[in-house]
Amino acid sequence: MKYLYAFFFLFYCLCILVSESHAQNNKGSLITGDFQAITIEQLVEQLEKRTAYHFYYDTAQFDSLHIEMISVTDQPLSTVLQKAFENTVYNFSIYKNKQVFLTKGLMVKTELPENFYNKPVSGSQKLKTDTVTNFLEQGRNVLKATLENKIYEIGDKAAPKTMGNASVAGYVRDVKTGEPVIGASIFLENSRIGVATDQFGYYSFSLPKGRHVMNLQSIGMKDTKRQLMLYSDGKLDIELQTQVMTLKNVIVSAEKASNVKGLQMGLQKIDIKTIKQVPVVFGEADLLKVLLTLPGVKSVGEASTGLNVRGGSTDQNLILFNNATIYNPSHFFGMFSAFNPEVVKDVELYKSSIPARFGGRLSSVVDINSREGNKKDISGSAGIGVLTSRVNIEGPLVKDKSSFILGGRATYANWLLNLLPDQYKNSRAGFYDVNLNINHQVNEKNTIYFTGYLSKDRFNLNTDTVYNYGNRNVSFKWKHIFSNKMNSIVTTGYDQYTYNISSEKNPVNAYKMSFDINQAYLKVHFNYYLNTKNNVDFGLNSIYYKMHPGSYLPLGTKSLVAPDIMPAEQALESALYASDRYTITDDFSIEAGVRYSLYNYLGPKQVNNYAPGFPKTEANIIDKTSYHKGDFIKTYKGPEFRLSARYALSPNSSIKAGYNTQRQYIHMLSNTAAMAPTDVWKLSDPNVKPQYGDQVSVGFYQNFKSNTIETSVEVYYKNIKDYLDYKSGAVLVLNQHVETDVISTRGKAYGVELLVKKLTGKLNGWISRSE
Repeated sequence: MKYLYAFFFLFYCLCILVSESHAQNNKGSLITGDFQAITIEQLVEQLEKRTAYHFYYDTAQFDSLHIEMISVTDQPLSTVLQKAFENTVYNFSIYKNKQVFLTKGLMVKTELPENFYNKPVSGSQKLKTDTVTNFLEQGRNVLKATLENKIYEIGDKAAPKTMGNASVAGYVRDVKTGEPVIGASIFLENSRIGVATDQFGYYSFSLPKGRHVMNLQSIGMKDTKRQLMLYSDGKLDIELQTQVMTLKNVIVSAEKASNVKGLQMGLQKIDIKTIKQVPVVFGEADLLKVLLTLPGVKSVGEASTGLNVRGGSTDQNLILFNNATIYNPSHFFGMFSAFNPEVVKDVELYKSSIPARFGGRLSSVVDINSREGNKKDISGSAGIGVLTSRVNIEGPLVKDKSSFILGGRATYANWLLNLLPDQYKNSRAGFYDVNLNINHQVNEKNTIYFTGYLSKDRFNLNTDTVYNYGNRNVSFKWKHIFSNKMNSIVTTGYDQYTYNISSEKNPVNAYKMSFDINQAYLKVHFNYYLNTKNNVDFGLNSIYYKMHPGSYLPLGTKSLVAPDIMPAEQALESALYASDRYTITDDFSIEAGVRYSLYNYLGPKQVNNYAPGFPKTEANIIDKTSYHKGDFIKTYKGPEFRLSARYALSPNSSIKAGYNTQRQYIHMLSNTAAMAPTDVWKLSDPNVKPQYGDQVSVGFYQNFKSNTIETSVEVYYKNIKDYLDYKSGAVLVLNQHVETDVISTRGKAYGVELLVKKLTGKLNGWISRSE
């Protein structure tokens, strides 16, 4: 019997121990205290300190909630929250892993409905719940953020809780097509930390660990935000929805206050939707014609797409189409630009403070980006116009990983020429262009791109003389992501511009005259996001030129024309560059960069030597020097400096200043002010020096009415040295010693540019003026 008593005694003691242990465990979850006249942030902070629970909520939804008085003694968390939200629209849900979700007007479901797996559910029924998504960066996994009311946990939650920063990176894409969103602004709520996506829709920035709300704005997309909890480095891909506008708004910048907050001066960004809204001749959207409406940009003449930017000549503009150089951007006597509007995504015009990654031209850079194509579904469009027709098709090759876009245009404008006076009735003209873009995401860190472009023009003006000219461009691009903070873009390609003139009406005098310029290039660009204050770009560029300055050959077996062939020219232009965007304070930031360019004129070549101290004339040629293939005949080199600064006077106004120097090693020789098919290009050599220019500019920027009206005033002063002018009666075509017919000159340009843009409302657009 004594053993039975002993057993009951031990069982009793064990029950007491278990009861006390349970009470101690509950004591850690029970709350005692008075909470008086506090906000939800203060309440959550105190509750997280006293318990093991973690709270998730949108601070913007709780900004009007103030807790007057709560007094509890050894009460569970649910009782405290019930008292706090009593007679309000706010709710709470407690998940089993000690996560608490606070919501307004809805209830978060933390468990599946009863008999969920036993109940058949039709395809149209959906479980409507709000969730919290956790993401640990593990190899292939990438978190995709699509909803505003989710909280995305970035990084390893189990990582040591240390202070400091962590990096977030990812792609911003269109939720409907999967295409990247270029130039989207991403910035933190209640902070001036922000970045913009690059030409691939990629972003990367460093944030303090903890809870953040990211705001996103982009052209044609709905403004949205994403909530995240940052534990360590991680990736977050974001999908945006297209904005359906009830009014036809003209929006030129991605961020509503980008003209005030951005560091770049003399930069204009225009997307294709805006370009299509601007009325142009024959209803054909024309990218370059829209650029002519911007301050500081003027036309070289009627029926021409040549641009004069801040007093510069047409050859001083670097026109890039997906990093490929376009030497003649016009069709049909300059009435149309050579870019299919159905393929173009946006265009950026740099007039001053040109980034260090660009070089080779004095006046401006026109950087045109094309669309990547729909990654979700096959789609297309076609159009028939008065003078042209176009068609394009796009779609996925591998859904959500690769896509293509193929577009083409052609003209049937001969009917229009038949309406001209009799002296032009036998004229004929036509053109076509074809674009093909393919991209493929190999994995999270590697994406490859292919771009092909072909354009061709052919016309004659009531004579048998036929003019042909065109562009051929192909490029391959590889983007590699080393980490959230560093990525690289390697681009290689081949560009060609060619023209020829032929006549065979008289077989004895039949001829063909032609010219072409070819270039192969390699560009390696790195971006390193050092921290929230420093964003570093660096890289190298190299271009190999091979030019045939002209040939005059007999056409047909009966032709008696004497052949005349200009010797080919070769050169190598290379550059190393680095720049840093440095945020000194929230109001003051600078960007400083240097680009060191090196130019080598290469053999084989015979170079004319002139008597020293005398003008370069044919009579003063004393001898010639012969160089073999690969010889370095002449080397030009030197640094180019880039500097810009911004100081915010208020949230809606700022002043900026910029200074940059440029070197240009290639020259266009033309007898006309406008770009013409017969223009030839000349490389710098021992007798033709490269052009050099520097520019200083200052601007004031002010926004009104919640950033819906933008105004700016920019003043600039530019010096140009060794710009080529022509002697009276100069012969520019098939000239074996063209340096005798040109003169190196100096020039200057200065002016003031005014711009007013109204972005929304029934009346919208912009007004600009240059003096």
